[in-house]
Amino acid sequence: MRLTLLLILLSAIGYSQNTIDDDIASIESQLIEWRRHFHQFPELSNREFNTAKKIAEHLRSLGIEVTTGVAKTGVVGILKGDSPGKVVALRADIDALPVKERNDFHFKSEVVSEFLGVETGVMHACGHDTHTAILMAVAEVLSKHKEQLQGTVKFIFQPAEEGPPPGEEGGAKLMIKEGVLDNPKVDVIFGLHINSATPVGTIKYKPQGMMAAVERFVVNIKGKQTHGSQPWSGVDPILIAAKIIDGYQTIISRESKLTDEAAVITVGKITSGVRFNIIPESAELIGTVRTLNPEMKALIIRRMTEMTEGLAKSYGGEATIEFQNNTSITYNDPQLVEQMLPSLQRVAGEDQVKLMKAVTGGEDFSYFQEIVPGFYFYLGGMTPGNKEAFPHHTPDFKIDESGMLLGVKALTQLTLDYLQN
Repeated sequence: MRLTLLLILLSAIGYSQNTIDDDIASIESQLIEWRRHFHQFPELSNREFNTAKKIAEHLRSLGIEVTTGVAKTGVVGILKGDSPGKVVALRADIDALPVKERNDFHFKSEVVSEFLGVETGVMHACGHDTHTAILMAVAEVLSKHKEQLQGTVKFIFQPAEEGPPPGEEGGAKLMIKEGVLDNPKVDVIFGLHINSATPVGTIKYKPQGMMAAVERFVVNIKGKQTHGSQPWSGVDPILIAAKIIDGYQTIISRESKLTDEAAVITVGKITSGVRFNIIPESAELIGTVRTLNPEMKALIIRRMTEMTEGLAKSYGGEATIEFQNNTSITYNDPQLVEQMLPSLQRVAGEDQVKLMKAVTGGEDFSYFQEIVPGFYFYLGGMTPGNKEAFPHHTPDFKIDESGMLLGVKALTQLTLDYLQN
C-alpha cells in the first residue's frame, strides 16, 4: 500500500514538472518579443516610466499583487502559493545606459535622451532588457502553478542598477530603504546576469565574493593660475593630477597583495583648463576603485587619501578626495550555493554549470545580499563558437536570445526547489 502511494506521489510530481517544462518552452517567443520591445525603447536610471508600466500591466494580468513607484520607478509583484512557507525574492534590473547603439537590428534603439547635461543615445548595453523579460516570463510560469508553491515569491524589478543620476537616490539601496525585503519578509534572493562572453547554455557561479565592491571617487585639485609661458609663477594642477594618477597605480602594483584578490583603480575623467596658453587654477579627477577584499579596500582608500593630499602639497598645491560607495561585494552565501547548485545542474546539465573566478565588475544586487542570503550567477549569452564577444557597456554589445530560456528555467527551478525543501 505504501509503495503504491509513493508511486502515485512520484508520478504526480513528475507530471507537474513536465507541465512546467512545457509552459517554459511555450513562452520563448513571448520572451523574445518582450526583450526586443525593451531593447527598442530603453530608459535611463530613475526614468524607466514606460518600462515599469509594461511590467506592472503584465503582472496584474497574471493576478499577481503589484506595487509600483518603489524606489521611484521600481515594480514589485507578490505571488502567494496555495501553501504557506518561506519567501523567495527574484530580482531583475530594468535600466539602460547612455550609449548610442551601433548594431543594425530592426529593433535597435533610436532613443535619444540627456545625461549629465549632454545629449546621448540610450541603449540596453548591459543586457538588462533580457533580465526584465526573463523575470516577466518566470512570473507567468509560476503564476500557473500556485498549487506547487509552498510559500511566496516576490518579483523585484529594480531601477537604477547602473546608479541614479547625481543628487538622486535610487537602485537597490533605495528599494531596501523603502522596505522591499519586508512585508512579507524575504528569506533568500536569487538573481542572474546575462554575459556576452559566456556561451549559450552555460551558467557560471562562484561562492562567496563573485563581483567587486565599487567606489566612485572625485579629486579636486587647487593650483595657482598663470600664463603658460611662465609656469614658475603659478602652481600647475594638471601636473599635480598626472602625479596623483601615476601614484595611484603604485598602490595597486606595489602595495596591494594581488595574489589574494584583484584590485583596480581607474581614472575615467579629467577636467581642467580652457585655453592652450593658460595654466589653470584647478583640476578635477573622477574615477573608480574595485576591490574584492574588505581589508584591501580599506588599505587602498586610506593610501589614496594620503597620496592625494601629500602629492598635491609636495608640488605646491592642495587636493581633496571624496568617495561614494556604489556597490558592496557581490557575496554568494556558500551554504545557499551548495543547497541550490543541484537545481541549476538539473536545468542546464552538470557539465554546463561551471565555477568561475571573481570579476572586478560591480553589482548593486550586493546590497540585497547584505540583508538576506543571496545567490547571483552568470547566464550565457554568446553564440557557441563565436570568437568575437563585444563587452558590456559598448555600442556593439549583443547577446544571443536563445540563451534567455535557460534563465527562465533556472529561476523557476531555484524557486520551486527552495520552497519545497
